[in-house]
Amino acid sequence: EVQLVESGGGLVQAGGSLRLSCAASGFTFDDYAIGWFRQLPGKEREFVAAIGYGINIAYADTVKGRFAISRDITENTLALHMNNLKPEDTAVYFCAAAEGLALRTIAAHYDRWGRGTQVTVSS
Repeated sequence: EVQLVESGGGLVQAGGSLRLSCAASGFTFDDYAIGWFRQLPGKEREFVAAIGYGINIAYADTVKGRFAISRDITENTLALHMNNLKPEDTAVYFCAAAEGLALRTIAAHYDRWGRGTQVTVSS
């Protein structure tokens, strides 16, 4: 069964840090483009960060310099290191995967999704 499971969300004060993890089963990350998105109730899913072939990485302007995406091929996991968190970072965070290694920043281009993990940043 193909599955993505996120973990690591929680409540943190502004300026704090969190590390999100995404574990994949039923397929291997090394053949997929992978990324993180976030969503608020009633809003569209928003791109956060993604990894394509090799070291091809992209970040949303709103998180550039504060978040870092990484992939562990041996463990088949994806991580999002979030530093200097702001209240506007509050959202449900989803990891996603798409077959093929082209870097993708659009949610509709991903066909595998986790259920999400809540991140809440208090001011």
